[in-house]
Amino acid sequence: MDKFILSGFADEIDMDLNIQMDVMDKCNIKHIEMRGVDGKGLVEHDKEKVNEIKKRLDDRNFRISAIGSPIGKIDITDPFEEHLDLFKYTIDIAHTLDAKYIRMFSFFIPKGQDPYIYRDEVINRWEMFVDAAKDSGLVLLHENEKDIYGDTPERCLDLLKTLDCPYVRATFDPANFVQCGVEVYPHAFNMLRPYIEYMHIKDALSRDGSVVPAGYGDGNIDKIIGELYKENDNPMYLSLEPHLGKFAGLVALEKDNNRIENLPSSGEEKFITAFNALKNILSEIVD
Repeated sequence: MDKFILSGFADEIDMDLNIQMDVMDKCNIKHIEMRGVDGKGLVEHDKEKVNEIKKRLDDRNFRISAIGSPIGKIDITDPFEEHLDLFKYTIDIAHTLDAKYIRMFSFFIPKGQDPYIYRDEVINRWEMFVDAAKDSGLVLLHENEKDIYGDTPERCLDLLKTLDCPYVRATFDPANFVQCGVEVYPHAFNMLRPYIEYMHIKDALSRDGSVVPAGYGDGNIDKIIGELYKENDNPMYLSLEPHLGKFAGLVALEKDNNRIENLPSSGEEKFITAFNALKNILSEIVD
């Protein structure tokens, strides 16, 4: 489909890169949002190992859609200098792997406290990220993760508008908004639409926050993808983040009289279940 490029978090299949690529090939997906690989987080590997990973990807014609980094996924009260150094190293990794995007966050807020108390510190730290990435050719993608400053569309928008930077954009994660009690569509989607450049395919149930395959939850992923399909001029990554760790413990779900009878248990089965759910949504949109 010309308007979308499929990718995914292959570490949810297995931490072994060869197994990741084997399963992604079964799904005819040739892009990976690389987060964990060969037993570690990507950004924990030294430069020699990153070069080896690049060669193995090239040998099988795989590309990196984004670096699934942990940048910004620390407490806002934690020291920042070493974390900024890690970000600078992540920039080097992105260049080595020919990745355009780095997925990032806006810091965990102390439980029970008003996030706006820490707004200035969040903005200050992100301005340092922006400065470090200047002239790098990279795009920094802020993801709406639960319990960080930008876990609501309003605070995501505040961050994006305040930074006002052409290479700071949004990764839109419907499940994370569901888990924060936010109306994903049309509210969050319409508010952030001018900044959305990348999409995580992850759905969740509003009643308990459980993550489920796309279209089986309350993220309105079908409507969002339909809007993107109508509006987008340039291809956008749809990155599968199955996150179905608890899915095998759920009773079979029903949606539109369809039922998943055989609940997946292995990483491969969960990823393929998530892929098939997305494929069904895409086929309905095209039809």
